Amino acid sequence: MADWLELIVQVGAADVDDVAALIASEIPSAAAGTEQRGDEVVFWVPVDDGPAALAETRDAVMRWQAGGVAVDPAKVRLATAMPEAEWRDAWKRYFKVSKLTRQFVVVPSWETYAPLPGEVVIDLDPGMAFGTGTHASTRLVLEELQALADGGVGLTRILDVGCGSGILSIAAVKRWPGSTCAAVDNDPIAIAATMDNAAVNRVADRIHASTATLDTLAEEFPLVLANIQAHVLRELRALLLARTAPGGTLILSGLLTPQAEPLAQEFAAAGLRIVRIRASTDDPQWSAVTLAR
Repeated sequence: MADWLELIVQVGAADVDDVAALIASEIPSAAAGTEQRGDEVVFWVPVDDGPAALAETRDAVMRWQAGGVAVDPAKVRLATAMPEAEWRDAWKRYFKVSKLTRQFVVVPSWETYAPLPGEVVIDLDPGMAFGTGTHASTRLVLEELQALADGGVGLTRILDVGCGSGILSIAAVKRWPGSTCAAVDNDPIAIAATMDNAAVNRVADRIHASTATLDTLAEEFPLVLANIQAHVLRELRALLLARTAPGGTLILSGLLTPQAEPLAQEFAAAGLRIVRIRASTDDPQWSAVTLAR
């Protein structure tokens, strides 16, 4: 039996982008990312979680259908995912070197790349944990990291909440060579992926990844990154504030653009200052919020 299942949502062609965003934002089991295949949106779940994820997704699709979205809960289905080795080979056809900011460049293992002076190369292959840099929410955080670096900000400690593949942790410690990072995620697959990717990038000694929850951390960090769904960010607001050091920066992403301003105002009401709310230039339906304490 395969270790993974595909959960497939069929969508009217005009609504594919909107439904992909809804799935990523509102269905927890899709937090690792989605793929669009024509008029279908696909995400992956472990075999044991398949029935619960199917029921959860059908319930969500039923709500969206009642709101006028071109989806049908009866057409939501599970399918056996291809073995991971084949899945990785399929990625090779279109996952190439990606220059994501002025300095950050993601390079998969099957590509060769000679970095330009000053570029920060992140060696990363697609995996089951979210974060290759291709999603707008990840790229937005990298762009905010670039803005901090370009502004002359120095960093020694970083907290990456919902670390996924570890791309943000790796980017941060490679851009600030004197820094270390605490990376947390509630998914053990993400923790394993982060540490594997950190080892490939030769920064495993500077990233500590664990399933620790924010309420078990006592440290305050000069930089906190959280690329998660909006409702989770809202639930974690007090803890994210507590983990951000006075004078520090908190970067929130994973937000649909209509969610960004209201969420930023909630964090501002809790005592943070809004530095910037910015929509992705590549995919304007996603936005990030940068705040200062």
